[in-house]
Amino acid sequence: MTVNYATPTDLSAVAGLRLGTACAGIRKPGRRDLTLIELAADSRVAGVFTKNRYCAAPVLVCREHLAAGAIRALVINTGVANAGTGEAGMAAARATCTAVAAELGCDARQVLPFSTGVIMEELPVERFVAALPLCRDDLAADNWSAAAQAIMTTDTVAKAATRQFTLGGKKIAVTGIAKGAGMIRPNMATMLGFVATDAAVSQALLERLVKDAADASFNCITVDGDTSTNDSFLLIASGAAGNAAIDDAASTDYAALAEAVTAVAGELAQAIVRDGEGASKFIAIEVGGGASAEECKRVGYAIAHSPLVKTAFFASDPNLGRILAAIGNAGIGDLDVDCVRLWLGNGGTEVLVAENGGRASGYVEAQAAAVMAQAEIDVRIDLGRGPARARVWTCDLSYDYVKINADYRS
Repeated sequence: MTVNYATPTDLSAVAGLRLGTACAGIRKPGRRDLTLIELAADSRVAGVFTKNRYCAAPVLVCREHLAAGAIRALVINTGVANAGTGEAGMAAARATCTAVAAELGCDARQVLPFSTGVIMEELPVERFVAALPLCRDDLAADNWSAAAQAIMTTDTVAKAATRQFTLGGKKIAVTGIAKGAGMIRPNMATMLGFVATDAAVSQALLERLVKDAADASFNCITVDGDTSTNDSFLLIASGAAGNAAIDDAASTDYAALAEAVTAVAGELAQAIVRDGEGASKFIAIEVGGGASAEECKRVGYAIAHSPLVKTAFFASDPNLGRILAAIGNAGIGDLDVDCVRLWLGNGGTEVLVAENGGRASGYVEAQAAAVMAQAEIDVRIDLGRGPARARVWTCDLSYDYVKINADYRS
C-alpha cells in the first residue's frame, strides 16, 4: 500500500543520456530486471555509497571506477544484490563491466555496476551478459519510466521525479529515479538512486552537490532502521544543455541547479517512505530547538525507529508517551525534559500534546486520535535548548511488513 504517491508519467529526457531495459531472468522470469544507461562523452559523475562494512561488490567496483573518472555507462540489476559474495562477487561485478564495455565500445573501467536484491547469493553473470544486447537495442532518451520500473524489488510503485528550469537562456532538465521500500535507513543515500541533469557543472561542485542533496533527502528517511549493503546515490551531469559551465558555488546558477537537484532527490526520498513495505501512513518528524542539527536528527531517528511508536501510528492509537520515551532515549545526557514540547498535526492543524515534563494542560486524547487516523501525520518537537533543527521522514509498522520480509525469498 502506497501512501498518497503516484509515479509521474511526464519525465523530461536529459540530453546526453540514453536508457534501455531488458528481461534477464536474474531471479524471476518475465520481468524487466536489467537496466543500461549510456552517458555522452565528457559527462561528469559523482556518487555517495553505503557505509555498511559488508558493502556489496558493485559498490567497491563503483568507488574504484569513479576514482579513475571518464564514466560512460551504468548497469543496474535487480533480484540479486551481489553482497556477501567474497571474491566471486568481485569477479562477477568486474565481468559485468567488461560485458557492458564490449557492447558500447568503451573501457570496462568506464562502467559503473549496481545491484539490488537478495544478499549472499551469487550473480548469474551468464544471464546478465545474454540480456545486455537487448538493453543496448532498447536505448532511448525517453526511457526513464521503463528504467524506474526495471530497478524495483519489493517496491509497489516506480519512483521518479523531474524538474525543468532555465540557466543563461538554456533549458535545463533534472530527472531522477530511485528504488527502495525496505532495509531503509540510509547512511549516505538510498538503496539505489540516480539523478541526471544536462547542465554543465565542474566536477568539484558536482561532488559537493551530491553530498548536500543526499544529506537533505535520502539521509533524512527511514523505514525500518536497516542500512543496506548496496546503498548508492549517483548524480550525473552530461553538460549537453550548452550552458556556461558552473564553477562557482556562490553563483545564482549553482543555487538554481542545487535547488532543482535537491527537490528531485527529496521527492524520490519521500516516495521511498510512502512506499515503505506494508506502510499505511507517512510521518514527517521535525525536531527543533536543539543544540545541534546532529542531536535533532538523533531525536528524530529515535522516534522513527521505535517499533512501539510505529505500531501505535499503525493502530491510530494516541499512546504518545511512547514518543516521549523515545525522545528521552535519544542519548542527550543533559536534556531538560521540562523544556521539551511535543505537537501532533495534520495539514497545518496542530495539537499540543506534552510540555513541562508531562501532558499539556489543554490536551484531549480525542484530538490526537483524530490526527492519527489520517494517512499523513506531522510530529513536531521543540527541545528548548538551542536554534538547530532537523527533519526525518518515516512510515508506520504494520502486519504486512512482517509478511513481506518473511516471504521475501519465496
